[in-house]
Amino acid sequence: MKHDDAPILSPGQDNAQVLGMDFHHPVFPLSALAILAFILYALIYPDAANSHLTAARGWSIEYFDWLFMIAGNLFVLLCLALIAMPVGRIRLGGSQARPEYSTTSWFAMLFAAGMGIGLMFWSVAEPVAYYTDWYGTPLNAEARTPAGASAAIGATMFHWGLHPWAIYGVVGLSLAFFAYNRGLPLTLRSAFTPILGERVRGWFGHVIDIVAVLATIFGLATSLGFGASQAAGGLNYLFGVPNTIGTQLAIIVVVTAVALFSVWRGIDGGVKLFSNINMVIALGLLTFVLVTGGVLLFVNNLWSTALAYASHIVPLSNWFGRDDTTWYHGWTVFYWAWWISWSPFVGMFIARVSRGRTVREFLIAVLVVPTLVTLVWMSVFGGTALDQSAAGVGALADGISDVSLAMFQMLEHLPLTTLTSSLAILLVLIFFITSSDSGSLVIDNITAGGKTDAPRGQRVFWAVLEGVIAGILLYGGGSTALGALQAGAVATGLPFTLVLLGMAFCLVKGLREEQRGLAAAKLA
Repeated sequence: MKHDDAPILSPGQDNAQVLGMDFHHPVFPLSALAILAFILYALIYPDAANSHLTAARGWSIEYFDWLFMIAGNLFVLLCLALIAMPVGRIRLGGSQARPEYSTTSWFAMLFAAGMGIGLMFWSVAEPVAYYTDWYGTPLNAEARTPAGASAAIGATMFHWGLHPWAIYGVVGLSLAFFAYNRGLPLTLRSAFTPILGERVRGWFGHVIDIVAVLATIFGLATSLGFGASQAAGGLNYLFGVPNTIGTQLAIIVVVTAVALFSVWRGIDGGVKLFSNINMVIALGLLTFVLVTGGVLLFVNNLWSTALAYASHIVPLSNWFGRDDTTWYHGWTVFYWAWWISWSPFVGMFIARVSRGRTVREFLIAVLVVPTLVTLVWMSVFGGTALDQSAAGVGALADGISDVSLAMFQMLEHLPLTTLTSSLAILLVLIFFITSSDSGSLVIDNITAGGKTDAPRGQRVFWAVLEGVIAGILLYGGGSTALGALQAGAVATGLPFTLVLLGMAFCLVKGLREEQRGLAAAKLA
């Protein structure tokens, strides 16, 4: 559908060109200043920053748990409805648009950016944590029982299945539709033109984009910092490499250096390449664990995981009268706030690589396929870990001692431990690289006013800044400063929940207008 009226915004419309850079004024400078101020605060007063931001996170989770849960459920229902509705035939970019990337590369990129790194750690640690009552059990299921095992794997799938991907799907589809079908810049503010109109060019739009930048870079820097600690722990566990601040900083430097190479080469030469490598290694590791653990056991675990997910999704989605508050707030609501705070980054990156897909194709690939892949992944890794814990095999029999070591403790009792654990570390590092470079592209996109061809130096700036933030906070404030950064990122989940609800409304309104326009064009 073509719109005769010129768009309210165009990419780079309010940009400034300074010292060879091409950035949006005031989003770029205000974002940079806010990041600098926050880092100085967390570095100089790490304990106070951690205390204040943890309190803010706890307040939002305790008093607005109902809002997070209602929003998550609505996003799942909306995505499923859009798949079934006639608007599913609308093509992102118009009827003549065609996909820029093969389906395999497309899926590899969106999955790696979405949650690949988290699955590496939590697919083993999370079900064992629930089963052994590490920090509460889902629905107060009795720990270390068959019912407890079913609740554990069902709750893990609940946290990594339809709900988080629906959050990403709503954001990604909204950004892609308004950018490719309405000719607006690929920034978050563009999705609000149906209700804000010309005001998206003003401070309403500025605030939306700036908060998106802060949430993205804080989330990425937190993951990089904690991930370096986890990777160093794995190297120490396997090869005796000292888990010191020097080792962790070296990992950050290596990851950032490779991410810079990827960012410099862009999506085709960098992100797509590493995402495809990710997929090959992940598939190889998955197949190895599946075969060595037993194909029949996998089939049984696949069935039991699917059944547990189906039987627990409704009670776990309920927010009324929950008596498992410790677990519910500490896990589910925290996850929902975390996924929402990450949604600007993941949603925009998915939108960036999805031009030419239909709405139905987009949502099936973003919602249904990742859930099925996660089901298989959890059945292999989570199922194997639960079997070991229940049978009293290895360290997992005693529960979770260190989340970063859970995957390696599980692999220790399978053949070729050194090889598979080394592949796991490599996979973790490459996942970090793809998250860093895709995040840098997204932040650059927002701060360049929606331009996708801004100078390479700007992308490099954001990639370097992610590594510098993680390294400085890790060196200067340790886990306390990183904890403050993480709490700050999660706390942004509350205001962004309202942003996402508004975005969903605008998406439905825009799609219905597009469908009416296409129908009228056929009759003309």
